Formats: sequence, C-alpha cells, structure tokens
Amino acid sequence: MFELSSSPSNTPPLPSSPSNYLCLYFSMEPKLHLFFSALCFYLVSAYGNTLRTYIVQLHPHGVTSSLFPTKFLWHLSFLDQTLSSEEYSSSRLLYSYGSAMEGFAALLTETEIELLRGLPDVVAVRPDQLLQLQTTYSYKFLGLSSTTDGAWVKSEFGRGTIIGVLDTGVWPESPSFADQGMPPVPKRWKGMCQEGQNFKATSCNRKLIGARFFIKGHHVSSVPPSENMVDEYISPRDSSGHGTHTSSTAGGVSVPMASVLGNGAGVARGMAPGAHIAVYKVCWFNGCYSSDILAAIDVAIVDGVDVLSLSLGGFPLPLFDDSIAIGSFRAVEQGISVICAAGNNGPIQSSVANIAPWIATIGASTLDRKFPAIVRMGNGEYVYGESLFPGKILPIAEKELELVYVTGGNSGSEFCFRGSLPKEKVRGKMVVCDRGVNGRAEKGVAVKEAGGAAMILANTEINLEEDSVDAHVLPATEIGYAEAVRLKTYMNTTSHPRARIVFGGTVIGRSRAPEVAQFSARGPNLYDSTILKPDVIAPGVNIIAAWPQNLGPTGLPEDTRRVNFTVMSGTSMACPHVSGIAALIHSAHQGWTPAAIKSAIMTSADASDHRGKPIMDGSKPAAVFAIGAGHVNPNRAIDPGLIYDIKPDEYVIHLCTLGYTRSEIFTITHRNVSCSEMLKMNRGFSLNYPSISVAFKHGVKSKMITRRLTNVGNPNSVYSVQVKPPEGVKVRVKPRRLIFKHINQSLSYRIWVISRKKTQTKKISYAEGQLTWMNARNSFHRVRSPISVTWK
Repeated sequence: MFELSSSPSNTPPLPSSPSNYLCLYFSMEPKLHLFFSALCFYLVSAYGNTLRTYIVQLHPHGVTSSLFPTKFLWHLSFLDQTLSSEEYSSSRLLYSYGSAMEGFAALLTETEIELLRGLPDVVAVRPDQLLQLQTTYSYKFLGLSSTTDGAWVKSEFGRGTIIGVLDTGVWPESPSFADQGMPPVPKRWKGMCQEGQNFKATSCNRKLIGARFFIKGHHVSSVPPSENMVDEYISPRDSSGHGTHTSSTAGGVSVPMASVLGNGAGVARGMAPGAHIAVYKVCWFNGCYSSDILAAIDVAIVDGVDVLSLSLGGFPLPLFDDSIAIGSFRAVEQGISVICAAGNNGPIQSSVANIAPWIATIGASTLDRKFPAIVRMGNGEYVYGESLFPGKILPIAEKELELVYVTGGNSGSEFCFRGSLPKEKVRGKMVVCDRGVNGRAEKGVAVKEAGGAAMILANTEINLEEDSVDAHVLPATEIGYAEAVRLKTYMNTTSHPRARIVFGGTVIGRSRAPEVAQFSARGPNLYDSTILKPDVIAPGVNIIAAWPQNLGPTGLPEDTRRVNFTVMSGTSMACPHVSGIAALIHSAHQGWTPAAIKSAIMTSADASDHRGKPIMDGSKPAAVFAIGAGHVNPNRAIDPGLIYDIKPDEYVIHLCTLGYTRSEIFTITHRNVSCSEMLKMNRGFSLNYPSISVAFKHGVKSKMITRRLTNVGNPNSVYSVQVKPPEGVKVRVKPRRLIFKHINQSLSYRIWVISRKKTQTKKISYAEGQLTWMNARNSFHRVRSPISVTWK
C-alpha cells in the first residue's frame, strides 16, 4: 500500500542474462529492495537453473574491509571479484548482513562459489535452506511457542478464560473450534447456545461454549439483500466468514496441515488456543447496527466473558454518541477487557475510531510472509506481484498470454465491472484491471465470465503499494502502483504486449516486518488530545484463519471451491490477535483489571521491527499516531514488571477534565456526577494512561502530568527512568528512581513537559519521544511509554 516511484526511462542497461532482469530492477529501486530481493530465487529457478542462493559468511574484522567506506560496498566487492564484467554485482545480491552475522546472501553458480571460497576474509559459504512454513503464522511471528517459558506456557494457553467475539457469527464445524483436549466449560459461564437456522444447541462444545444472534436492529432498518449475495442464516451461523476468521484468530485450536489451496501450509493456531470462545452475531449482510451491538454487549456481560473482541467501527465519534464506547464502559466496570479495531480509514489523519480510553484500540501491521506471483513481461522484464491462486501446482496457470487493458466509455471496463468487458476483446487473454470501486476478487469473476484467461490487478494512486492478497478464481496477481505504471508503459509502447505469471508459493522471513498497514487508521485522537490512539498495532495483513464451508476462499457466491481456511486483511484481523493476548494475560493474572492488562500490552510493545530497526510506515519511520505504543509482544506482556492501573471512577474524572457536561457523562457512564466538585477534589488530575500525550494550546508553555505505577514483578525492585524527549521539548521527571519493596505496591511520579519552541497558531505540529522505567536488576522489565506532543 505504500507509494514507491519508478522511472523506467532512466534505468541503466539491463544485463545480458534474462534471469537477472528482476534482481537488477530491485537493486535500482532501494525502497523495493528488501521487499522483493528474496524473490529472485524463484524467478532464477524458473529461467536460470544454474543459479542458487548462497549465504556467504565473512570475517567480522576482515583485513579487506578497511578498503571500503561501508560494509555494503565491502560485501559487493566479493561479487565484483567473482562475476563476469558483463553483470552488475548488485543484481545478484539479496541481503547484506551486519548484526546476526557478517556477510551476505547472493545468487551464485557452483563455479562462482569455488572462486569465492578462495578469496581472503571468506569464512564459509552455505546453500540456502528451505525451512518449515507455518499458517496462522502470526503466532510464531509474535514469538509464541509451546516449548519455551513464554506467554503460552505461563498462561496455560489461555486456559479458563472466555473470549466473547461480536461479529458475523461462527461456522461451528470448523476444525479450529474442535474441543479435543479442552477443559470443561467454566462453572461461572451463564451463556447459551441459541438455536436458529441450521444451528442447533449441540453445535457448541467445550471450545465454542456459547453462540447467540442479534438481528432486531438489522431487521427493521435494512433493505433486502441483492440476488447475487450469499444466503444469510437467521442464527449464530456465519454466512460471510468474517466472524469465523476473527474468532479462530483469537482462540482457535491447533489444526495441522492447514493451508489456502496449498499456500501458507502448516499449523493453524489462534493466539489463545486454550481459551473458550463465545460468539455474538451482530453483523449481517449490510453491516452492524448499534442496537444489536449494545444488546450483545449487555448479554455478554451477564454471560461472564472475560474479554470482548469487536472488529467493528467506522470513523471516530464523541463518546456520548458512540454505542461501543458506552457499552464497553460497563463491561470494563465489570472487569471485562474490551478490544476494538482502530478502523481501516488510514492513512487519513485523525481517522482512528473506538477512541474511548477504557478500550484497547488496535491498528494493523504486516507479517514477513509473502506470496509472490511475478509477472514476466514479453520484453523479459519482471513486475512483482502477490497472489494466493494455486498456480505453483497448476503449470497451465503460468502460460504466456496476450495482455489487454480495456478502457474508454462509461462502462467501468478499466475496473472490470461485471458485464463491462467485451468478450471479443478479452477472450483467452490476460486482462489488466484497475483496483477500486468493486471487490478485488469480484474483478476476477468478471474477467472469467467474459472469457478472460488470467488477470493482473493493478493498484492505483489510492492503494499505492498495499499488498493484500486473494485466492482468485482464475490465475491472477496483484501489483503495486509503481509496478502498474511500469506494466502499462510496456503495454503502451508495444504493439502486441504479452506476459506470464510465475507463481512462487510462500516466502517467509525474507522481508522487513512488522510495518504499518497503510489502511490502518491513524491518530491523533480527534476528540481527546490527552489520549494517544491507536494503543498498539498487531498483525492484520494477509492473515490466514478459519473459513466457513459454505463459501469459497474469495467469499463470492460464484466461487464453488471449498476450503477450511482463507486469507483476510484489516484492523478486523489485528483486533483478535490482541484479544487473544489479553486472554493469555487474564489467565496468568486473574486478579488484574482491564486497565492493568492493557498497560501490560502497551508498555511491553516493540518500537522496532524484527531486525532491530524502526518500524516503518511506507518509506519513513512510523510515528506514534500510526503505531501508538508499538507492536504487540505477548511474551513480554505476560510479565511486564510494572503496570499503570486505572479504576472506573478515574475515567469519570477524566471526562470532567475534557469538559463533558453532566448529562453527557451520565450517558456514557450512568453516573450522575458534579464535575466541579470532582475536579476540586482531584486538582491537577491526570488519567493514569500508559502513554503520554500533551497538547500545547496558544500561550501555554508547560504541562505537569502525574502517573502511578504498580509493581507486579518482584519485591525489592528498583527502577530508574530514561527519557528521550520530543524535539523542541524539555522533559523533567521526579523522582528519577522508584523503589518497590513489595508486590502490588504503587508509587507515583511527576512529569513536567516544557515547550522550547514558539507556539504556532495557524497549523498543528507534532513531536514524539519516550519515557522508560528500567529495572536495575532485570533488563527484561522495561516499562516504556511513548510521549506525544502537539502544538495547536
């Protein structure tokens, strides 16, 4: 989804070997290099079988390294000495290593390997290994393991915790909801398995312990579904797949040999595989009505859920107009953690939804798993794309075809609307379809109906380089905007353009991650500048999880294939990851409040990616308005050391500080309070939020904030503060050391945030930093809070 420009007219001459065109292009586009370079192997395998990927390890203090200004150039020098003068060394280089080891990975022949081995400073040369792939791979990406002393082991996989999911229902026969090995239903559970169309009371079990549906708001407000839509079940049964997908992401059991048409093969597993799931169907074919949502929250509180997962929302609303905020406040009062999606309206500023401070608001990030489907154009050049179509096991899918891009008129043919493509123009050809307006997979159906043989889905300036993949109904791939420009340039300058798609299967661990998904909604918080939203980000792009058996993997009625798993993207997918992690923490710390659980998730989050570099948002480091406190880290969240706890009464005081009226506060909290009296009793009040957000209005130069930390680690723990102040700001903290003698002891500190820059009156500017409390004896306990400063 990120915009990456290319300039085909300015590219240098291509190497003589056709197998290196793509690799050279990657090296010429630095922004694309990390993302694409690992895929050269697949193309080289197809078109130049003498080349293989090798890892070349060098001496970390090599005598020849001093001859070069950078390690990167030093690494390239080994290829310069090995390759023929006709080739660019950078066209063969895949990675340059400097942390895990000194060296590089490159495409080489056996003859070149022998030459390399004889060069000084070469320690070892090893062929690349094919590792075992995982499916709902996000659990492994997040570091969850049953063999180490991490969050799964400490929480017994979420045993005893109940996750309530408000969504489109559930497909109970999915293997992700089998109850083999599950403990009995908790005695405190008061819910039910509501019968309805194609759904019996016996559809529930020890994993799926409850299921209800709420349709009244939908029934009185909606129009009848269109003829080409999947039939809706008037029951908890899922007819669209979304709820099955999110529920299994949060708490699905282990399912071996899972895949999407052979892609992403491995073991599927939710975040809290030992937790129980209760499903509340509130969303129907045309959306989710607030009345139905509130009814479900109301029942779920009584039923006895511990976590509520809501992959619902839109644009931000004032809290008193926000049914989810209102309903969730009561849930939090009853000790239920509420986890919500941030929304998919990014990268627009202040688009983040579900902004109530008692809600955990989750943005979306990427994984390091890719599904390459490369377009080889007739001129020998390559265009990178991705797809879940099983072309790797269907050789006919890689047939070279004539390219066609149908434009002109008002039929919407460039978007491949159904009925817009003339059969005489597209029959037997590879059709280019612009992304937008209609669904991605639906475009493939339109092409297939018109007789097209394959499709290239081309991102526009709106979608940029977003790489959401689909299991298309015909051979197809999706390409980014920069690649779409190259493809269309080739077509416009060629009398008979042709292309083939080379399907590469699944590639894991080769790309930089996590990164922020472009669609993930952004801050700043539109209605409360003192609360930073989103709170954290979690995997939400190309997530593979359970799927109903009434649907094909695209979810379209025309798709007659049947699968147990499919791929989806959105903050809807990120939300249940954190819901499952919250369940793990609840199981390990059953006395903790929802605020304590959220604090553990936020203060343990990572600000860097898996390579130790800043999390990226497109071509730039991600700001706090994109990632909040950072990317979830469940193994650290289960043992945070310190937490920022908040009592429900404190949220009420916070609403008073924002200027909410008595009636508005009553609407939100059901509490009739006098703000003037509450503020007199709580002078200088600051909500004890795990992140720190300050807004300087005109004429204001400093703010004093208080925070309170509670020790949930070891007795006799000493913490010292480290501050990275935002630019243009001085930050003072007193005291700078906190000495906790006992577990559950609370200590307070104060922060003075002092502006050093002139306040700007006509525009808003931002700065960010961080404050971290470091345990003097245990480096594992690092309690980090992002600092956001806004000048209005």
